[in-house]
Amino acid sequence: MKKLRYALYTGCTAKESTPELLKSTMAVAEALDIELVILEEASCCGASHLQDFDDFLSLTLNARNICYAEKLGLTLVTICNTCQLNTSMTKERLDSNDELKAKVNEKLKEIGLEYQGSVEVKHFLYALIDDIGVEEIAKRVKRPLKNLNIAPFYGCHNIRPNELQQKNNGNENPYVPDSIDRLIVALGGSSVDYEHKNKCCGFHVELQAPKTANRLSGNAMSDAMDNNADMVVTPCPLCHLRLDVQQHNISKEIGRDIEMPVLHLPQMIGLALGLSPADLGLEHNVSKIDFI
Repeated sequence: MKKLRYALYTGCTAKESTPELLKSTMAVAEALDIELVILEEASCCGASHLQDFDDFLSLTLNARNICYAEKLGLTLVTICNTCQLNTSMTKERLDSNDELKAKVNEKLKEIGLEYQGSVEVKHFLYALIDDIGVEEIAKRVKRPLKNLNIAPFYGCHNIRPNELQQKNNGNENPYVPDSIDRLIVALGGSSVDYEHKNKCCGFHVELQAPKTANRLSGNAMSDAMDNNADMVVTPCPLCHLRLDVQQHNISKEIGRDIEMPVLHLPQMIGLALGLSPADLGLEHNVSKIDFI
């Protein structure tokens, strides 16, 4: 199989708040013979907040990030749902509006860049599924996740808005997503189907409305627990910060003890591929991991 090569846009969170995500992503990529070229020059995507303050600045920053992947001639791969949304939304808007693209490029010219729209933008999850395939990944499994009921938590921004993200995620159905479910089965685990797997975790309202954020996270975690999940897995570090780090506050808000391992997507994959907990940065996870 030809070695795959991507430009990796890490975003902020995977380098700072969840370093285990970047570490496990790089470890899994190596195990699958994927080369990830980290875009060291790239900046924050705006996290769906800058966009409300200065739309043009947001477009310019995200176009700048894409330019670095264009210089390499590589598909830009993200590991954060919100980075995926903002980057792909920028690409969609600039590719469909020549006047806006020209204005952004006028600004980018000041730093010697020009946005062309020549590369794809996709999440690492869909790069694995589209370019390697769950069948091939299943062949690489060394430590099947047998006897584990795993609840996938998709979050919002990889699957919504539908008309935008279906171009990047293999036509994932936002109402009945199944990509992570299929991956779980390929890794030897049992996928847990539950109502809240495609809902919002509450991250983006945490500062303004922490009670609402904890309630949304609590709905997801309670639902997973009620459907006999042993663990939750998510492709988004922002969702992970809510579901993993905030379990104490979630428990207080909903009046129920929430205690369940929450893994990043590459951590789950890495375990099945036979990588060690240290390789995957599992010591950084807050929730107790006792199934290894």
